[in-house]
Amino acid sequence: MSVADLRQTYDRGVLLESHAAASPFDQFTLWFDEALTAKVPEPNAMTLATVDPTGQPSARTVLIKNFNERGFVFFTNYDSRKGHDLAAEPRASLLFFWQPLERQVRIEGTVEKISEAESDAYYESRPVGSRLGAWASPQSQPTTREALEANEHLYRERFGDDPPRPPHWGGYRLVPHALEFWQGRPSRLHDRLRYRLTDGQWVIERLAP
Repeated sequence: MSVADLRQTYDRGVLLESHAAASPFDQFTLWFDEALTAKVPEPNAMTLATVDPTGQPSARTVLIKNFNERGFVFFTNYDSRKGHDLAAEPRASLLFFWQPLERQVRIEGTVEKISEAESDAYYESRPVGSRLGAWASPQSQPTTREALEANEHLYRERFGDDPPRPPHWGGYRLVPHALEFWQGRPSRLHDRLRYRLTDGQWVIERLAP
């Protein structure tokens, strides 16, 4: 079969203005809870897109670890490619794709580091292996498997089962100014409702698919 012939009919739901929550955060919570109930694989997985100082975009999948009306939180190595991108250009976008529900959520906004206390609290909740991995991996830098395993052994010997949070590792919060909720519909006439922050208020508008 040709790649061009791969198609799917979307007919699992609708998204109308009359059904949408007044707050995009309430709408996101509703959809996220429905993704959990539907047992969507890794519903907390999202694509994070950043841009470097030359204008080159870069995207990767990360995991959301918290969300509320303050924004959407994820964690990473500050010295990684995305960390360098965000240091130079603190704007980014997120994309959730919940394929079994035929839904997407696109989020755009500015990015800021969360407090050290918040980063410490989450880091201490992680499994020991993940905590040591944050020390062992020079994220985004060329390396070898042998070097990674040697680093992991070195830091396990150094810290045992209680490694502290590395100073180069912590959380970011994307503070949104726009969120778009997409529901697949037949004939590619999909529902797209965008919440846009205007003068401190969220305005809902329908976008053509």
